[in-house]
Amino acid sequence: MAVIESPLSEDVQKVTGEALQGAVVDLIDLSLIGKQVHWTLVGRNFRSIHLQLDDVVATAREYQDTAAERAAAIGVLPDGRAGTVQASGIPQPPVEWVHADDAIRYFVDVFTLIVARMRDRIEATEDDEVTQDLIIEITGALEKHHWMWQAEAAQN
Repeated sequence: MAVIESPLSEDVQKVTGEALQGAVVDLIDLSLIGKQVHWTLVGRNFRSIHLQLDDVVATAREYQDTAAERAAAIGVLPDGRAGTVQASGIPQPPVEWVHADDAIRYFVDVFTLIVARMRDRIEATEDDEVTQDLIIEITGALEKHHWMWQAEAAQN
């Protein structure tokens, strides 16, 4: 017996729950890799990129909680354990000093991947407008970060 009854049909709850779980995992991993690079960053523009990484981590932490709570609200158990997050499929940064130029290219690629996944989740949640709106909001915030990393990477 479910402790939390879902307002959604079983099929919609399953699809929506999977989309939210994927978002939770991606956002937790994004917050962890953001901090890893934040701690190991070196090179030109250190300070601005270091601070930009704080913004990335803050966004990821805010929305991972929001997505996990939405999952719980529809009767789906969110799973943010290390073993689950480890399987996110997001390329991991090296455990070494990361030059600022390498960090910029890395985060352009990471945001390209995560934004594509979030856009797939938008489509998948069309039968639950509340969750879809939340995922649209999260995607908008992530696309803003993606734009900023691309602007950092731009060559004159």
